[in-house]
Amino acid sequence: MKKLSLTIDYLEYDSMDELTAEDKSLMLQAHEAGKSAYAPYSNFSVGAAVLLENGVVVKGSNQENAAYPTGLCAERVAVFSAGSQYPGVAFKTIAVTAKSSKIAVDNPVGPCGSCRQAISEYEVLYNKPIRFLLMGETGKVLELKNVESLLPLRFEGKDAFHSH
Repeated sequence: MKKLSLTIDYLEYDSMDELTAEDKSLMLQAHEAGKSAYAPYSNFSVGAAVLLENGVVVKGSNQENAAYPTGLCAERVAVFSAGSQYPGVAFKTIAVTAKSSKIAVDNPVGPCGSCRQAISEYEVLYNKPIRFLLMGETGKVLELKNVESLLPLRFEGKDAFHSH
């Protein structure tokens, strides 16, 4: 038996103002996307913006449903829209932000496990890392270099289809 450990390196910015112009623009687009969220049950609006390698930004917001969990998270709305509208174009960066009408969201919010797995598929498909920029409505911003930073020991298609 061996004892191993996983470590995750990331950057932390005090605010959006410390980001590059491109990253700040992407985060502002994620904020804008969150305004179209349909979140009458959770009162937690999430916005996501995916910057593609061709410079196009595809946005998404969470869409809830009374028949929980039928809704869909902002990240998967944006990622699946990008995948269907721009097939063959790799993802460069995904910005995620959230706000609530009930509480102050001043800490970064990351994608749920299902979103992390869905995004992982595109990183594997294009064999290119996808950066993440994560924040709440206000406050600090986290920058992670790839999906593995959010989802270590991830499941990949090759894991499901071993030949024996």
